[in-house]
Amino acid sequence: MPHISIPNGLPGIRGLMNYRPETAAPINELVDVLLRGEHTLSPGERELVATYVSSANDCRYCHSIHGAIAARHLDDEQLVADVKCDVEHANVSEKMKALLAIAGKVAVGGKQVTTDDIARARANGATDLEIHDTVLIAAVFCMCNRYVDGLATWAPDDPDFYRQRAAIVAEHGYIMAVVTPSPNK
Repeated sequence: MPHISIPNGLPGIRGLMNYRPETAAPINELVDVLLRGEHTLSPGERELVATYVSSANDCRYCHSIHGAIAARHLDDEQLVADVKCDVEHANVSEKMKALLAIAGKVAVGGKQVTTDDIARARANGATDLEIHDTVLIAAVFCMCNRYVDGLATWAPDDPDFYRQRAAIVAEHGYIMAVVTPSPNK
C-alpha cells in the first residue's frame, strides 16, 4: 500500500505524477528528450539503459514498463529479459554492453564509473554523447526508481498491462502518455 494517498489508484510513477503534475511535466520532458529525442542510440537501446538500471535497483514498476517499451521498440522481449539477467551474455553489441556496464555502475554510485569503463565504451565505438547520455539516463532512472519505491507505489503483476502501456508510450512519448488513461483503468 502506498505511503501516501494517490488519486485514481494509478500504479508506479504514473500515480505520483497524477498526484503532483507540476513536477511530472519537467521529469517527463527530460525523459522524453533522453529516451526519444534525436540520437545515435536508438530509442530501444536507450530504453534498455533505463530498464537495466531499474532492474539493478529492483524497481519492479520501472523495469517492467521500460522493459516493455524497449521490447516494443526492439521487437524482442527475450533480449530485454536477457539484458536484465546477464548483460555480458545478452545479444547486444559490445558497445551496448560497455554502456550498460557504465549504467550499472551509476546505479551503485556515480564514483563507481572508472576511466577503464569509459575506455572500454570508447574502444567499442561509443561517442562522448552516448557516454554522457548513458550516465544521465542512469542517474535520472535512479531518481525515478527511488521516487517510485520510496513512496511504496504499487505495480501490476500482469505483463499485458505493461505491453499495452508500452504501445501508448512508444507511439506518443512520455509527455502525452502521462495524461493518457491506462487501458486497465
